Amino acid sequence: MEINDFTAAQLLRKSKGSLRTARKTERSERAVKHRYLFRGRIRCDICGRKMEGSPRKKAMYYRCPARTLAPGSPVLASHPGAVYLREDLLQDAINGWLGHLFDRKNRERTVAALMDSQEPVIEVSRDAAKRRLADAEAKLTRFQNAIMAGVDPAALVEAINDAQAERLAARAALDNIPAPVERDIAEIYAAIDSIGDVGAALRGHTPTGLEELYDAIDLQVRYKQNPHEVDFSINPVGVNSAGVRGGT
Repeated sequence: MEINDFTAAQLLRKSKGSLRTARKTERSERAVKHRYLFRGRIRCDICGRKMEGSPRKKAMYYRCPARTLAPGSPVLASHPGAVYLREDLLQDAINGWLGHLFDRKNRERTVAALMDSQEPVIEVSRDAAKRRLADAEAKLTRFQNAIMAGVDPAALVEAINDAQAERLAARAALDNIPAPVERDIAEIYAAIDSIGDVGAALRGHTPTGLEELYDAIDLQVRYKQNPHEVDFSINPVGVNSAGVRGGT
């Protein structure tokens, strides 16, 4: 492992807290006896965690229970006891949107949207890391000036160490931001063609066919309990973007 990779991994681990807290924050895959069409694709907008399947007598739901949040989590104050989202209503909304998006008459518009969505996410990350580095260096400069003005260096040891650690972390973040990979329009058309007949997959309504379609287009869902809205996005070509978005 390269030193930069190791540094990035350590920073990511520290940002998630302890392993126990990380497990509370992000649910892991586990064996299930029921089939969840959107397993691993839905996140609660309040806490950002993946919602879990919750079968009921009349329908399948996805839920996010507050009791599994880490103790002391700041979102506990605003998180209901449990957030629920019904699967069949979500399926109808998403499949209707996908049918419109991949209809042959909307093909050029969809490709244009994917082209326009490339790269900004990477640039935002780069700008944030640069600001973080500049802030850390400004702190170090202030501490140096304070010492030159007569402040006891021993009184600033902890603050200086923190600022130096922040500067190292910001530099590591900058070094590990991937270079943008832009797709040209021909690549995007080819990627959409490789998905196959989206309309047939939607009309078939078979769980396997729909799961394969959702996987091919990298479907992601975010549920806002208030005012009961769902945002969804797809990224079928792996561009550096949030992909094409929709919602209901």
